[in-house]
Amino acid sequence: MFGFLKEKLKSWIGSSKKEVEKKAEKRELAVKPEKTKKKEEKKPEQKIEKRKRTKEELKQEREVSEKVVSDIKQEKIEIKTPEEKLEAEIEKKEQERKELEEQEKLKEEKEKLEKEQAEEQKKEEKEEKKGFFQRLKKVFSYTLTESAFEGIFSELELSLLESNVAIEVVETLKEKLKKELVGKQLKKEKIQTEIQESLKKAIEEILIEPTDLIEQIKEHKKSSKEPYKILFFGINGAGKTTSIAKICNLLQKHKLTCVLAAADTFRAASIEQLQIHADKLGIKMIKQDYGSDPSAVAFDAIKYAQYNNIDVVLIDTAGRMHTKDNLLKEMEKICRVTKPNLKVFVAEAVSGNDATEQARAFNEMIGIDGSILSKVDVDEKGGTILSVSHITKKPIFYIGLGQGYNDLELFNKRKFIERLGL
Repeated sequence: MFGFLKEKLKSWIGSSKKEVEKKAEKRELAVKPEKTKKKEEKKPEQKIEKRKRTKEELKQEREVSEKVVSDIKQEKIEIKTPEEKLEAEIEKKEQERKELEEQEKLKEEKEKLEKEQAEEQKKEEKEEKKGFFQRLKKVFSYTLTESAFEGIFSELELSLLESNVAIEVVETLKEKLKKELVGKQLKKEKIQTEIQESLKKAIEEILIEPTDLIEQIKEHKKSSKEPYKILFFGINGAGKTTSIAKICNLLQKHKLTCVLAAADTFRAASIEQLQIHADKLGIKMIKQDYGSDPSAVAFDAIKYAQYNNIDVVLIDTAGRMHTKDNLLKEMEKICRVTKPNLKVFVAEAVSGNDATEQARAFNEMIGIDGSILSKVDVDEKGGTILSVSHITKKPIFYIGLGQGYNDLELFNKRKFIERLGL
């Protein structure tokens, strides 16, 4: 565009110069004839005046041309072709369209922002109401932290250990309670109740509800002609012989016949002690001399039961110390010979951690099926039952509550928990 204007300017300036030159020539032609005809010279003043007039015209023309150039440079003069005008019009329309789109976009964004602000306000109002109830809840409740739990459990831990609960059982209970209570929202007036309920639940998970021995024997009798064989283990003085007599009495009450095997040929007077119970209950007892092979005595009792259609054989074994490996191996031999249907560990509930270690040793050696705990009536702590059940992962079948034959009770974990005060 500027090239086109430049050419126009050049042609316009050129034409202006030509006109000035033509005028000058006309003046010269006008002067020359006068010189030739009249041969008179003009006055110097007239020449000077004409020169001055010519310079002024040139100066004006130069100023006009410079102004035109200046205007072109400043784009004050617009000289466009039809094509350029069309492009300019299209560009203007496009600009107007963009401006309109921008306005629409701004309007949409404004509406969206207003909507979001309205929703945010509603949310804040809702949270404010919720926050009020949350704050109100915090006034009457308490979140149990891990450090607070440790403080509470330290006292409970001491109480459990004093109640003859084994340390590994205490650790198990601790983990169960921590999982149940830490981070939980507790009402302040019910914190004690919540902890008590959680402890009760944890103990219920450790204890195993036993099957009814009488029903088990009756089911066996229906499906087999072989007698049901029960093998009893336990150290001296644990109440093993008395517990066997109580089981015999229980079987008789349910119309089940039984025979005793005096396989404790190691301890002095053990055979006589068992014979006294057999005589009182009117039960046949198979025995041999002291020092005889316990497995042979048990084998004879099983054969006697087979020939006489006896329902149950109860085998008493020597009260071996659980620390003597050679005597425990003797128990293994009895198990191989008799192939018992049930292996029962007998211990005193009042012996605490000793009973727990005995149960562990016998279970690892011969794999007991369950336990009978005697003297529970004089055990005020109750921790031995919990520990033996946890260590062996086997049920407590019966608990002894006195010296009489009827002082035997099928273990019930709910009653036990109630007895603990939970």
